[in-house]
This record gives sequence, C-alpha cells and structure tokens, in this order.
Amino acid sequence: MMRWLLWILRVVLFLFLFAFAIRNTDPVNVRFFLDAAWNAPLVIILLAFFAGGVIFSMLFLFVPLMGRRREVNRLQRELHALRTRRPGTGEHHV
Repeated sequence: MMRWLLWILRVVLFLFLFAFAIRNTDPVNVRFFLDAAWNAPLVIILLAFFAGGVIFSMLFLFVPLMGRRREVNRLQRELHALRTRRPGTGEHHV
C-alpha cells in the first residue's frame, strides 16, 4: 500500500516538474562577469544552477563526513584494544 502511494507521489511530482519545464522554454540571458553571457531556455538554466547547488552542497558535506569516519575508525581500534586486554592485569589474551 505504502509502495503504491510513494509511486503515485513520484509520478505526480514528475508530471508537475515536466509541466513546469514545458511552460518555461523562453530563452533568457544570464550575464556573468567580464561581459560573458549565457543564452538558454529558462528551465535549462534553472536545472543547471540547481544541479550546481547540489554538487556544491555535497562537497561541503563530504569533508565533515570523512572526519567522522576517521574518528569512528579510531574509536573502533581503541574499543578492540580494550576488549582484548585481561581485566585487572593490563595484559593481553594469549
């Protein structure tokens, strides 16, 4: 039941975005610095800037993720070292 509801929601969202794309095909100019310009349909420009924002956000999330991964690995090594010691003597199991 939930799977069908999810697929219906996906189809409705796709149709909404497709209709938006069809309605926004007028060419627009995007002017950058140094008199550079990009002339393309509005929907293409919106899609390009949205994709650029997603990529930019993922790059900024990647750095903290790698730091957390290193910390998890360090803590797992420390936990393994603590589990292999004999309680009270500080010696390792043989």
